[in-house]
Amino acid sequence: MGYEIMEKVIPYTGITISRLIFALIVLIAGFLLARYVTHIFKNAIRKTNIPDLTIQFLTRLLNVLFYVIIILAFLKSLNFDVDSYIVGVSAVIGLVLGLGMQDTFTNLTAGVCVSAIRPIDMGETVTVNGQTGRVRAVGVMSTELLTPDNQLITIPNKLVWGNSIVNMTRMPTRRVSVDVGISYSSDLEKAIEIAFNLMKTHPLVLQDPEPAVVTTELANSSINLQLRAWTKTENMVTVKNSLTAGILEAYTKEGIEIPFPQMDINIRGIKPREEIKLKEEIKPRENEKWIV
Repeated sequence: MGYEIMEKVIPYTGITISRLIFALIVLIAGFLLARYVTHIFKNAIRKTNIPDLTIQFLTRLLNVLFYVIIILAFLKSLNFDVDSYIVGVSAVIGLVLGLGMQDTFTNLTAGVCVSAIRPIDMGETVTVNGQTGRVRAVGVMSTELLTPDNQLITIPNKLVWGNSIVNMTRMPTRRVSVDVGISYSSDLEKAIEIAFNLMKTHPLVLQDPEPAVVTTELANSSINLQLRAWTKTENMVTVKNSLTAGILEAYTKEGIEIPFPQMDINIRGIKPREEIKLKEEIKPRENEKWIV
């Protein structure tokens, strides 16, 4: 009686109950085996010098291949003609490519290139396709970035591989630049010396390469200087904030003026007495300085 039930054909399918149970066992066992093999593969490859980003990509790719094989085995267990399915899938792929939907395969190829050549890696801060963030993952089809304000950005791999990539944390050291302007009446040499000493005595500023102070511009209201200091990449934000606050404090203490924007106003076509009267009537507002 039990045998007859197991060999009973499910209506409209042509599949017996016993064959369906066997196919489900194949499906479940296949997924469990794939999970186990993937786990073994990941642990084994982590003992090598292969970067985490590449390991993650290879693991995901291996999972995809396993799932395809498992599904084909499941269909084979149900007595489906798998060979014809493979031919059919190949035809569909050809049709998809012919319709211009090859982006999927382009993204897959780009993901392989990114993982192999590694212009970016897990945890690095990069700018890709105009987006800046920390690399969270490189998948089979896309790359994920996490912005400083905790937004998740997903970028197709073809845009990652096909565009310029700025890697801001790959190098062990970076240069910090701080711009400051001093008035034309201030002592330029003294201002440069103060800025240089500020960097020389900073505990996080590297002395090789040596810090420098450069005069960058003779602007309308100020002589613009730029403090250039090298530091370890992880200290960049700290050093920039510290130097910005430090140069303001040092210049204030030493009497070096950091001016507000100024404008010279020349008034023509009025008599001297009218000019004197105009100067008396028109006075600068509070916190403004006019040079006439």
